[in-house]
Amino acid sequence: MWQVSAFLEQNIVVAQFTWEGLWMSCVVQSTGQMQCKVYDSILALEPELQAGRALTILAAIVGLIALLVTIVGAQCTTCFQSSGVKSRIVFAGGVMYIVTGLLVLIPLCWTANIVIKDFFNPHVPASKKREMGAALYVGWTATALLLLGGVLICLSCPLRGQRTPPVKYSASRRPTSNGDYDKKNYV
Repeated sequence: MWQVSAFLEQNIVVAQFTWEGLWMSCVVQSTGQMQCKVYDSILALEPELQAGRALTILAAIVGLIALLVTIVGAQCTTCFQSSGVKSRIVFAGGVMYIVTGLLVLIPLCWTANIVIKDFFNPHVPASKKREMGAALYVGWTATALLLLGGVLICLSCPLRGQRTPPVKYSASRRPTSNGDYDKKNYV
């Protein structure tokens, strides 16, 4: 649902809706029946659709790698013992999340630009005009979350030369009613 049919002027026939996406186009009848057709050839697609597919696949791959890198550098893992190395690994994961967000943002804005440009173009017939679909809005939300998450991860890493103190856990040492320390605190 990257592009959906627009109903303008005399074209107010609501018997069928057209949805177009990266991978297929669908026609939904007013009876609820839906027919989807996968695009026949990659080479027959418009260049922006080809680029959108490539960038979306690349974003998914980079996002998965970012997740794995961030998990490896997390404080709860024992892959690396040095906090400086872990900090750099987590920072790299945060940067990869930001790159993923940008890779998602490019085809979204490109498609939105084409839809808006064609919508206001007087040479495009009213039956061929499209509006922005729900997938664009979901994509923009995902991009915002990826960018925000990447920035927060990068900001959570200590600066160079700054060391994080090791986390030490200790039980509380409150005396009991007889003035002795409780033995359960020594476990």
